[in-house]
Parts: sequence; C-alpha cells; structure tokens
Amino acid sequence: MRQACGVTMAGTETDADGRRADVLEVARDALRESKERYRALFEAIDDGFCIIEFFDGPHGPLSDYVHVEANPGYERHTGIPNIVGRTLRDIAPQEAEGWLELYGGVLRTGVPVRFERPFVAADRHIEVSASRVEPASRRQVSVLFRDITGRKRAEAALRESEEQFRVLAQTVPNQVWAARPDGRLTWFNAQLSAYAGLAPGEIEDIDGWGRIVHPDDWPAAAEAWSRACADGSVYEVEYRIRRTDGVFRWFLVRAEPVRDAAGPITGWVGTNTDIDESKRHAAELERQVAERTADRNALWQLSRDLMLRCTFEGVITAVNPAWKEMLGWREDELLGTRLFELVHPDDLAHTVAGARELSEGTSHARFDNRYRAKDGSYRWISWSTRPSDGLINAVGRDITAEREQAEALAKTEEALRQAQKMEAVGQLTGGLAHDFNNMLAGIVGSLELMQTRMLQGRMGDLERYIGAAQGAAKRAAALTHRLLAFSRRQTLDPRPTDVNRLIEGMVELVRRTVGPAVAVDVVGAGGLWPTLVDPSQLENALLNLCINARDAMPVGGRIVIETGNRWLDHRAAQERDLEPGQYVSLCVSDNGTGMAPDIVAKAFDPFFTTKPIGEGTGLGLSMIYGFAKQSGGQVRIYSEVGAGTMVCLYLPRHIGEAEEAEAVPDLSEAARAKVGETVLVVDDEPTVRMLVTEVLEDLGYAAIEAADGPSGLKVLQSDVRIDLLVTDVGLPGGMNGRQMAEAALASRPNLKVLFITGYAENAALNHGHLLPGMQVLVKPFALEALATRIRGLIEGEG
Repeated sequence: MRQACGVTMAGTETDADGRRADVLEVARDALRESKERYRALFEAIDDGFCIIEFFDGPHGPLSDYVHVEANPGYERHTGIPNIVGRTLRDIAPQEAEGWLELYGGVLRTGVPVRFERPFVAADRHIEVSASRVEPASRRQVSVLFRDITGRKRAEAALRESEEQFRVLAQTVPNQVWAARPDGRLTWFNAQLSAYAGLAPGEIEDIDGWGRIVHPDDWPAAAEAWSRACADGSVYEVEYRIRRTDGVFRWFLVRAEPVRDAAGPITGWVGTNTDIDESKRHAAELERQVAERTADRNALWQLSRDLMLRCTFEGVITAVNPAWKEMLGWREDELLGTRLFELVHPDDLAHTVAGARELSEGTSHARFDNRYRAKDGSYRWISWSTRPSDGLINAVGRDITAEREQAEALAKTEEALRQAQKMEAVGQLTGGLAHDFNNMLAGIVGSLELMQTRMLQGRMGDLERYIGAAQGAAKRAAALTHRLLAFSRRQTLDPRPTDVNRLIEGMVELVRRTVGPAVAVDVVGAGGLWPTLVDPSQLENALLNLCINARDAMPVGGRIVIETGNRWLDHRAAQERDLEPGQYVSLCVSDNGTGMAPDIVAKAFDPFFTTKPIGEGTGLGLSMIYGFAKQSGGQVRIYSEVGAGTMVCLYLPRHIGEAEEAEAVPDLSEAARAKVGETVLVVDDEPTVRMLVTEVLEDLGYAAIEAADGPSGLKVLQSDVRIDLLVTDVGLPGGMNGRQMAEAALASRPNLKVLFITGYAENAALNHGHLLPGMQVLVKPFALEALATRIRGLIEGEG
C-alpha cells in the first residue's frame, strides 16, 4: 500500500474494475481540491495515468484547445514520452494522430463517459480505461493505462496448451476424456465418440457411463471412480464398453487427477485402452493351462509309474498314488522324509552323485536303482529326472521283472554257451584223449624204463628217458594252456615286453618248426613301443600263427613276421573293435591259399578248423583271440583266396621300459635260504606239496604243509615264523587261497605270497590286480623258476 496526500492507493495487483473505479473516484475528488494536493496524488498513481482537458473554443479546430498532463507511469506503460503541460499542437504529427484516433470519439462527441480499449506499446499489452469528468468551467477526460501483458501471455499459453491437448487427444488411438473434480465428465475425444456413438454432453453425469459399460462391470467401476474422486488416488479399472453395434470389448480405464500449484484437484484426465485381444489371449492361455493342469493332475493320479518331486538333498515334497500301489508307501508316510533312506545301500552312492549333478546344472539324468518297499523287499526302478525351480522332478518305472528276466536270460545264455562248449569238448574227446594218452604213455614209459635201468645199474640211459618224459609233459602243459586260453581262464603274468626282442629269441624255433620249405623273414619296426603282455603266451600265439601259415602253404612259401607302432584314431579303432589310442602290432603273413570271407568270419570260433580230422583241434586261433582280448587288445584276419593271409595282433602300448629277459638258473645254482626262514605250503594235491617241500628243504628252508584254506589260516594266525606263503588258488574247505591270504594279512600285514595254480578264475585273483608282495606262478612250472620266485619274494623283489 502507498500513502499520498492522506489518500490510500492500492497496488497494481488489485482487481481491475475495482482499481479503475478507485482511481477515477480519487481523480474526481482530487480535481475539487487544491492544485498541490492533486499534483501529489497524480504523481503517486502506479499505473500510467493522464488527464486530458479540452475546450470548445470559438476559433480553430478542437485539438487546438486540448491540454494533456501525464504522470511518470504513463511513459513506462505506453512507451510514449511524458507530455505533461503540452497541447496536441506540441506533439509530433504521428503522435497527435494516434491521440485523436484513440480519443476521437470522446473528444468529438463529448458524450461517452467510460470506455476500455487494449493496445500494444513498447512490446507490452496495455488496457486503457477512460472516464469523462465535466466540471462546470471545463471538460476533462481521465485515462488509466494498465499493463496486462502477463495475463495476456498466460491466456495465450493456456489457449496454446489447450489446443495442443485437444490435437493430441484427437490424434492418439486411445479414447481420452476429461472430468471435473467431482467426477462429472466435461469432454471426450472423437475416438470415444465414434466407438460408443456418443454426442458431446450425452454422458456428462457419471451415471451416464452406465449406458455404455457392461452391466456386470458397472458396480465395481462406479465404486472405484467414486473412491478415486474422494481420496484423489489414481483410478485404474478393467471393464467392458459397448460398441455402436452392441458388441462389448475390454478396456483398461485409467485416470489421474490434475492439481494446481497449491495442491487441490482441478480436474481429471483419463484414457481408455483397448485390451480385448490381450484379455482373450490371456483367457485362452488360462484355458490351455487349466487343460494341461487337469491333464497333468490326471496323469499324476492315474499313472502307474512313480512320480516324485524332491529337493537336491533328497527331501520328498510330493509323490503320486503309484507309490502306494508299487511300494506300499502312503503319501503322508513319505512327505518330508529323505528319499535316500529308501535306496538300497549298494545303489546309494551313484544316486547321491546323480542328485549332486542335477544341483550343479545338469539338465537331466537317467539311472536305475533299487528302492525299499514297505514290506522290506527291494524293487528296481528306472528313473528319468530333470531339475526345475530348485527341485528334482522324477518319473520312475518299475523294471524289476525286466531285470529278473535279463538275469535269467543271461544265466540261460551262459548255460547254453557252456553246454555248447561241453558238446564241442565232447566231440573232441577222442582226439584230446588220443593226444593226452600219447603224452602220458611217453611219461609213464620213460619212468618205468628209468626204474628198470636203475635196478639193472645201467645209469647211462637215464638222461635220455628223463628228456623224453619232460618233453611229453611240456606238450601236455601246452595243450592245457590252449584249452584255458580258449575259455579265457588262464592266469596271465603280464610284463612290460619288447616284442622285437621276443621275436628274435623265437625265430630259430619258428624256422625249425615250419621246416626248410618255408622262408621266414622278420621286419621289426625301429623304436617299437613296449607292451604289457604275458611273454610266454605271446610266444605261444606267435608259434601257432606261424604253424597255421605253414599249413596254408603245402608246397612251401614265405612267412613274414612284422611289428609296428599303431596310433588308432576313432574310425580306425572302431574298425578293429578297440578304444582309440596307441597300440603295438604283431602281424604274421603268408603267400598261401588264403581264406574265403565266410571262413574268415568263423576262424575264431572255438573248435572250428579246415584241417582234416585228427590234424587240428580248432583251438589255436581261439586261444590267440582269448589271449589278445584278455590282454586288452584285439586280433584281426586279412585274407584273400589265392593271395595269402595276414593275421595281426593289436596290443596296447605300455608307457615305460621293457623288462630284460629273465634267465632261469640251474636249480643247483639257486640261492640258499637264510637261517630260520620258513615257508608255508598250502595245496590240496599231496604230490605238489611233496615236490615244493622237497625243493624248499633242499634250499635250506623250513617247510610247513597244509592241505586246505582253514588249516593254512590256522597256521598263519599262530605265532610260528612264516617268511612266505606258497598256496594254490583253488582250495577245499570253503576258503580259496586268495581269501586265506587276505585273512592272514590282518595279523601279518607284511606277509609275502606266491600263488601257484594250473587253472584259476580271474575273479579269484581280483581280476589280476595283486597287492605288493604277491606273485603268480602257473602250473606246471620248472623247479628252477620256483626257487627263483621264492628267493625274490623273500628278498622283497615281488
């Protein structure tokens, strides 16, 4: 507020009409007071103000008698320099014309008392208010210039904003509408009008929406709108709106309040977004999910397979009714328990490992195991599992009957194979009996002649008879080895072997065996890798292959013995039924008659032979095949009729150095026992016990004999000194030699063991994996070899 000459004046922010009335009233009052007071008031008015006095003179135009006075605010608002004390005669022509144009109506007629007229000056928008004051002596017009630029700009901006909103609302594909603070609609765009067939003002009342909203959706929609209007929250509802053709479609209706700077709601702006397609898709998806869920539930309930859901730690979270039917467990008995408690102990390790693999990211796993039924029995279950959402989902099929059938079939097949072997052995009984009888005749005859010559005192012929008996015994042992190799039941003594060196030591024997009509050439590869095989069995295989090659060349020919390093890739290994890797090959080829493909296909069959009756047993190639497979290798035949045959042994490479050939010393040169050294001999054959005991005693050892496993174990569990156990593998009394030795290790952990056997199941010797301090000697054996093995084991070389 401002004080001037005792009169209170309002600021520029007061109401326009009130301000003008106050100013004019003050101006009229001022004109009746003294000139000084009038001047102070005149100067104090904030808005531009001027007084125009005019006279109706008798001479000249009316403008000559006009006098204008303006206060300082006049120039600020109009941009026209202050004209205080001037007449129109003193003003520039253009300016005077403007005054006459502006106030001409007043000046000419003198009739109007008041008018308002906005005009623009100095980039400002000015509102002019004029009032006529007419004292007795003269006429006056008071003019107030008020700056309304801010208001005009705000009005223009509002008009522009409203136009932009209108254009935007008409352009967007959504239906747009606006409402008052109380919820009454004030406007909607053309999209809503066209969709619902509405005219402006047709649904101003909120209840008017009820004519286009689906009846089932209206109560909830109206209640939500009333609640939003009451608390000013965002309005968001889904409901169906009727189209002009009567079809209802789903819309997402959303509105937000519009607030002024102070916070109160000044209106609402809302949109309707068509979501009918998404609702239909969602409904269809729900239907499909419901159908799949129903199908899954039906499958869960009706399936005869076990269905399971459990954690990775094995805690059961869900099972289907099949558990009750198959294993006797109710759902309430299983939920929350650990699945692993039902697994057979022998299957627990790989079951837990499978669960761990699933927890670590494996996408699925399949395995078989046994589960305990409620009656205590076990059933075989084949599981298919897959992890999901931190759980294991599994389906299990009962394969108990299949497993039992497979086991029964395997036993039947094994029995059939054994029967076939027995039948084949029976067919060859005559030939084998003839061979053995010849060998036994040579042994028995030689022993009788030795006895006769000793009684006669004729000692000179003994060496000849001893040699004959030994030769017959060795031939019998070789035939036995061939039979065991065919059945793959011989006990191998694999050693790192240099095949080139082995062939070098055998080649003269081969040449003598095949005769002078057949040339024997050896092509040994340089840098040949060692291989881990039983050298004596490999020698036997090589000799058999050379004999077969000789028989394929009845008029003579050429045999080539060739070695090589072979690195078999996946394809080459697959062709030879081997694992990819490094192998040593030993091939024997001839330029004989060759074999047809059908003969090659049956060449490894036991007892198959193309030789005349009485000239072959058919065990040679079977023995070689069994030896190669048992050594981790393979044997293959490459043959062409009329062009010859090549038979190749593939033996796995040994990483390491080959052993030097072991010379067998004469028994008289064998190392003697140290004082007190004692050997326990366990064998159910008295003759073998006697021979081994006599050799031990000749070498200075103390020997203790036992005829079976329990008797031998009793000695081993006593306090008697035992430096070495020599035992047969197959023993009577319910305990074989391996079991006896293992039982003795509990009280004698450093016990040295030499197994002697003529035939032993590979499993009885733990599939050839012997502990340190254990060795195997195959019967029949040279006594020199027995003495060497005994000394070596006792000295810690085993």
